[in-house]
Amino acid sequence: MNGVQLSAFALRARLALARVGAPACVAVLLCAAGAAGWAWLLSQRAAQVALSAQPLSTSTPETLVSAPPPPTADQNLAAFYDVLGEQRYAEQQVKLLFRLAAKANLTLSQGEYKSAYDKASRVSTYQIVLPVKGPYAAVWQFTLQALRAMPFAALDEVSFRRDAITDPAVEARIRLTLYLKDAQTVVQP
Repeated sequence: MNGVQLSAFALRARLALARVGAPACVAVLLCAAGAAGWAWLLSQRAAQVALSAQPLSTSTPETLVSAPPPPTADQNLAAFYDVLGEQRYAEQQVKLLFRLAAKANLTLSQGEYKSAYDKASRVSTYQIVLPVKGPYAAVWQFTLQALRAMPFAALDEVSFRRDAITDPAVEARIRLTLYLKDAQTVVQP
């Protein structure tokens, strides 16, 4: 194209643009971009379908790892006793609960404590009922931290009470049971 033809083409394009209007040109460009995007998505979808049609594993059963044998009853019993807390440290566990409550900014009143012993399993239980007061989220944070700190504890009950709907603090009653062993309780696998 020479200069005259190029300027004639530019003039015709400007006149056509003025006749059709800028919004129509933008719409045509958007349609063209949408069609290009749709074509790209279809090619990606085809690649995804081809990938999902392939088998997940080409390993043969001989190369797969076999599971270890399950533990024996004695090994399970020994693992159970290993997780239990020691009875002689029960008071320190209560002190830990009070420290965790203070850290969570909870008001902790005097708790109730009850111990029991099961001769058949040689396991002591130490049941603790704690009345606490504070924000709802802080009560749950305290409860979860207590369970993390004492893996031998079980959460038996949590109950909430609020005097008024506008009161930011709730009164909660948390009942935990600590499962404890004597220091001389040893199980041979």
